[in-house]
Amino acid sequence: MDWDDLRLFLAVSRLGGLSAARTATGLSAATLGRRITALERRVGVPLFTRLQTGYRMTAAGEELFGVAEEVERAMVAVERWKEGAQSQRAIRVSAGNWTTDFLARHIRSLWRPGEPAIEFVAANARIDIGHRAADIGVRNARPEDTALAGRRIGSVAYALYGAVDLDADAETAVVGLSGDTSTTPSARWLSATHGRRIVLKGNSVYAVRELVAEGAGISVLPCFAGDADPRLKRASELIDALTTEQWLVAHHDERHTPAIRQTLERIAALMTEHAPLIAGARPGFAIAR
Repeated sequence: MDWDDLRLFLAVSRLGGLSAARTATGLSAATLGRRITALERRVGVPLFTRLQTGYRMTAAGEELFGVAEEVERAMVAVERWKEGAQSQRAIRVSAGNWTTDFLARHIRSLWRPGEPAIEFVAANARIDIGHRAADIGVRNARPEDTALAGRRIGSVAYALYGAVDLDADAETAVVGLSGDTSTTPSARWLSATHGRRIVLKGNSVYAVRELVAEGAGISVLPCFAGDADPRLKRASELIDALTTEQWLVAHHDERHTPAIRQTLERIAALMTEHAPLIAGARPGFAIAR
């Protein structure tokens, strides 16, 4: 016997029948009837007398009703404890380095003083949300884990970028990525297509950006990072091979928790607001020639 069985039993007992309990439980009368019958089989005694006017508890049902109410009080106490504990813990948001940087620069859209803290977890590798290593993830594909819920929130475009004073007519050196950053799709694409021109490397995406801004060469960046930096300009068209979807991911069991749901909605609203920038369609933008 589990709490869900007792919860349904209490609803039918208090409301006097299946039809009256439908709204309270969100289940159909037929489903409620099957669940109550199955419960009676498990306990081995009838809990209700079925009448044309509704369900009336038997003596065994009344005895179970008292026990079930004690369980209900305990479960309410557990839920209150859980809500208090969750209101004190940080909400862990996992994303790639550039997306984490973008979220952090718009923290006022995501968080207010007095609300549960947000902990940003920047990583090229995916943090395991299924095993609660993070509460929310921004990913480049639909989640395959059945324990996870996903919402597509847009697409991410990439292009080559150089310094604003880049000489478009000269063959330009390329700044590559090393270490953990070299395993990303954009780093592999850069190595495959411009490998012979790579003269400098950085194991941090931010170091690569600074090298590009200082005129050391060109490199690939997501458009929401490159277009937002006044020191940079595009040195190519959008790179179709690197365009990815963007998904907001959370665990099914946690996504309706008030603090997590609020953060999910705020991230989705922020990404929707900046969708043209993220998708590489920044209004009024002119590609460097």
